[in-house]
Amino acid sequence: MEKRNVVIKFFAPVMDASINALMNAVDQKIKEGISKFTILISSPGGSVFHGLSAYNYLRGIPAEITTHNFGSVDSIGVVIFCAGTRRLSVPQARFLLHGVSVGFRQNEGLEEKQLEERLKGLRIDMENIAKVIALNTNKNPEDIISAMLERTALNPEQALSWGLVHDIIGDLYPSGSEVISIHFQQQTNQP
Repeated sequence: MEKRNVVIKFFAPVMDASINALMNAVDQKIKEGISKFTILISSPGGSVFHGLSAYNYLRGIPAEITTHNFGSVDSIGVVIFCAGTRRLSVPQARFLLHGVSVGFRQNEGLEEKQLEERLKGLRIDMENIAKVIALNTNKNPEDIISAMLERTALNPEQALSWGLVHDIIGDLYPSGSEVISIHFQQQTNQP
């Protein structure tokens, strides 16, 4: 008997609400006996904390995960994309790698040790992102860190040559598939 596949369309930034929605959807379907998922992903990236957590969660569950870039997978979204044991892309897509940043609140004062702590955290985040991407490509972590520092954008063919993508396929899922949509908008601080 063929395993039923559930499609999750993740069209969202990587943040607390979107990652919780993704993990809750997967949890619910696993309780229903589903063990095969296709995660369609198009994301501008977002929180490193939530992206690494989602990657580790998806890699650690008893399920077969396929990820499919259907637009643009940027920043920490690439790490979530790497959770797929089979990784696909549509022909008109991109992947964007860049360094990690930290934001400061207006008029926030930090002591030297606090700045050092933030810098150490940024370096560890870069290393962890590079390790995940290297583990799922034919690149080493140093190559990935260099690509991140250069703000590298890959088209599907380049992603295929890296080993990030296994195949370039325009069809997203078969007719009649169950599709769960996860869509959130990035919060802005505009008046």
